[in-house]
This record gives sequence, structure tokens and C-alpha cells, in this order.
Amino acid sequence: MHLLSAGYASALLLIALLSQVTSLEPIIGQYGEMLKIPCNSGAIKAEDIAITKWKYDKGDGVPGYLLVKQKNQNVSISATDEYKVRVSMDKNSSLLISAAKLSDQRTFTCMVVTGGDVFEYPVNVLIHKLPAKLEISGEAEELEIGRLTKLGNCVAKDANPPANITWFKNNKPLEADGKGISIKVSVVVESSTGLSTTTSTLEYSAMKEDTGARFKCRADGLPLESSSMNFTITYSTENIMLEVSPQKELKEGDNLTLKCVADGNPAPTSFNFHLKGELVTVENTDTYTIANVSRDATGEYKCSLTDDTSMEATRNITVTYLDINLSPSGNIVKRAGEALNLSLQIDSSGKAEVSWTKNNAKLGKQPNFTKLGYSDSGRYEWTVTVGHITRTASFDLTVEGPAVVKSLFKNRSNDGQHKVLTCEAEGSPKPAVSWSINGTVLGESPFVNGKITHKIKVVPSANLTVHCTVTNSLGNDSRAINVSSLIEEVRMDKQDQSEDSDQTRLVVGVIVGLLIATLVIGLAYWVYSKKSKQGSWKTGEKECGSSEEEKKLEEKVEENSQKAEV
Repeated sequence: MHLLSAGYASALLLIALLSQVTSLEPIIGQYGEMLKIPCNSGAIKAEDIAITKWKYDKGDGVPGYLLVKQKNQNVSISATDEYKVRVSMDKNSSLLISAAKLSDQRTFTCMVVTGGDVFEYPVNVLIHKLPAKLEISGEAEELEIGRLTKLGNCVAKDANPPANITWFKNNKPLEADGKGISIKVSVVVESSTGLSTTTSTLEYSAMKEDTGARFKCRADGLPLESSSMNFTITYSTENIMLEVSPQKELKEGDNLTLKCVADGNPAPTSFNFHLKGELVTVENTDTYTIANVSRDATGEYKCSLTDDTSMEATRNITVTYLDINLSPSGNIVKRAGEALNLSLQIDSSGKAEVSWTKNNAKLGKQPNFTKLGYSDSGRYEWTVTVGHITRTASFDLTVEGPAVVKSLFKNRSNDGQHKVLTCEAEGSPKPAVSWSINGTVLGESPFVNGKITHKIKVVPSANLTVHCTVTNSLGNDSRAINVSSLIEEVRMDKQDQSEDSDQTRLVVGVIVGLLIATLVIGLAYWVYSKKSKQGSWKTGEKECGSSEEEKKLEEKVEENSQKAEV
């Protein structure tokens, strides 16, 4: 009866235990650090707990006991294996395991007894370990375009779980495509520690654009990445170009530099330069310079590879030049009225622009000297431009002629006290002016365009003839003018004024007389007409008998009126 009761009680306890087991609560511990596994997470108050026991699953359902603590007693270690020196329990009943290992990845259970109830709290433990670092090994020395080449191995050592590795080019992830990118991954587990070493191998087919590209690897989800690296990209020459300096315009006398640029890597070190039929080979350089080029250097130039002459580049080069010849030039002396024939010859590599100036003032067109005048004298300059080349030519023109008097005239001053004689002359060199009478010189105009004006003031006391004479190194000329005395001119002026007054009075008298005669005739006519009309009325005679007389009288009045108007 006792045995039956005991078996029944055990069955009831097992049912109670099973009913109190909670779901697994996984925690993650860090490899080599203290592992803390909580018990019941505060679901049961400490004062209500009678017994706390920790155990673990050895495998195949076999439990292993670690420690136990009864209320108001110290912890008792029950483990007999490696956990004997590694386990302890804190005041919250949490299990503490020192120096966590991968073998600690198992289920630990906290069993709590409160009065007549038993509770179990299983916890699944995972142990993680970061790889110490990421390293790239087995780097390639160089990458060849179009050839799948092993770039290197990215290694993440001693990790749990194994690290996932991603490759990057210029901070952009690379993915295997079966063509230009191949990524192979291997994982090795260390038997003594259980830690994993992941190796990711990148094979890469480079392109020209990869020159200078930076490659690195990174562990997914972890703050670990390798240092970046770049590689020399090698490829054969596909394009070649001939560069010319100076680039804008090559002038006669400049130095011409030719540069052969090839896109191969490593770059070619020797080139052929074809200089208008002449072949020049250079070593360890890509340039060739022709000093002080002439216009004959214009033509086609080439450069090519010494080991592959089919790879060549061509440029047509033009040397800009300009020559001018102005005839005549220097100092030119001509007589007024003559012609000057100018000839400007231009030899240039292109269309020339020509401009002209006289005494530094720009002219609208080329001067025409078919008949030279004194105003044509001056300094003339031709400016000719082709591209960035400018040439100038000039001459100094002097137009000469003998001195000639162009006009000679006189004027009385405003106050009537003297006379002003003016002599206008032209000629070159500058004419000298002289007078046959003494007088006061009023002034001489500037000598401009071969012309000069000279004035003197005289007070003649008698009528006389005055000469103006002009002279220069090429000839002389003279002209005379009659000048009357001021006394005679004053007397004549008064006589003219008297005669003008008498004539004026005569004309006025005639006009007044005619007006009076007209008035008298008109009055007589009116009286006569009135009397005729009265007589006809009294006698009853017809008025037609006096119509002819009236007509004659009217004609007479009209005739006198016309005379008065004249």
C-alpha cells in the first residue's frame, strides 16, 4: 500500500513538473567572456523560492547537474565535470559560467521549488565570436584586361558563427556573374576550439576603367573590413594619338614639339616619328622637338609604335608666315600736283587683313595719290595681320612747291582809323611774307597744309600801290593792290552821302506832286458829273449824250494815276 502511494505521488509530481516547464529562451554569450543565464526572469519572488537547482542537457536526454541552493543556505556545487570550477550563482539565481566556450552552446534549465509547486525554465545558449580581423592574402601583382585573374583571398579567422564575406570595388559590392567576377568561399572548423575560418577568393577580369580602382572585403553585419588595395592594370596599346605644341597657332620661328600618346599599360617607351618623309626613332621618350620651324615645315606628320608600325597617328601641320614689301618707303619728297604710285606686296600663309594710318589716325581706305597736295604730307603706316603675326611698313611723305600768292585784299577797320591788308599764300617749305609798305603786323596764321595768311595794319596818307611778296627755297611770287588815302575816302564818303540826300528829296517831291494832281483831277471829275446829272433831270434830255465825255475823263484820271505810281 505504501509503495503504491509513493508511485502515485511520483506520477503526480512528474505531471506537475511538465505542466510548469516554460518555452526555451535563447541567449547569446560572447566567447571567452562570463556567461550569465537568468532564471525565471523575476517571475517568482525570491522569498517564495524554497529550492533552486541548475542542470544542463548532456545530450541524448541525459541531464547533468551543476549546483543547488536551498533557502537560507549556501550554494552547493554538484557538478563533477569541467563545470565544477566554472559555475556559480548570483543572488538573483542566475547561473554564471566563466570563460564561455563553444561547448557551452546547449540547453540549461533552472528548476525552482515553491511550496508544493515545481517550475522549470530552460534556456538555449548560443556562443558567438567575432573574427579577430579580416586580412587579404595572395594578392595579384597586376591584372590583365579581359583575363580572369585571382585578385586575392579575404580571410576571417576563428569566428562563430562563420563570417559571411563580401567584396567591394570603390565601395560598391561585387557579385559573382560567372564571367568577369568569380567568388569562391570555403569554411574550415578548428577541431580543438570549434571556431571557423572563412576564406573568400575573388577572381576578377579587369577593364581599362579599373585603373586606380580600390578593392577591399567586409564581414557582413560586423564592424570589420580589410584595408583597401589597388592593382596595376596591364593592356596592350589600342589607340595612339599625335599631339602638337603649340596647339593654337604655329608661327615661323617657333619650336614645334610632337608627342606620341599611346593608351597601353605599361606605356610604350619608343616611337617612330615620320617628318615629311624623314623617319626618326626615339627611345625612352614620347616627344620630338623641331627648333625654329620655317614655312617649309608645313605638311603631314606621323608617329607610330616601333614594334607595331600599323599603330600610327597622323596630323596636318600648318606654319603661319607673313612677309610684306612696301615700295617706295622711307622719306619721300614730291612736288605738289605730281602722282605717287605705291606698291604693297604680301606673301602669307592665309588671308591678310590690312589697315592704314596717317599720323597715327586710322584711315578708312588705302590713300590714293594721283595728284598730290600739301595736305597729303605726313607719316603713313601699313599694318598687315595674318593669324597672330603682324607686320608694319611706313614712309614719310613731304609735298613741296614754290611760294605763290593766292589772294590779296584790303579792309577798313571798324573804327575807320586804318586799313587791314591780308595776303594769303601757299607753298612748301613755309613761305616768307614781305610787304612793300611799312605797317603794323597783326599776325600770321599757323602753317597748315602748305597755307599761310599774313595781315598788316596801315594808315595811308595818299593813294599808293602795295605789293605782297612770298618766297621759299623753290620760288617766289608777288601781287599788288591799290590803296587810297583815308582823307580822300572820307571826303568821297561825305559827297556820296550829300548826293544821296538830294536825290532822295527829289524823288519824294515828285511823288507828292503826282498825288496832289490826282486828287485835283478826281475832285473836278466829281463836280462835273454832278452838274451833268442835274441838267439832264431838269430838261429831260437823255444822258447818253455825255457818256463819251465821262469815258474820256475817266481815261485821263487813270493815266494820271499811273504816272503818279511810277
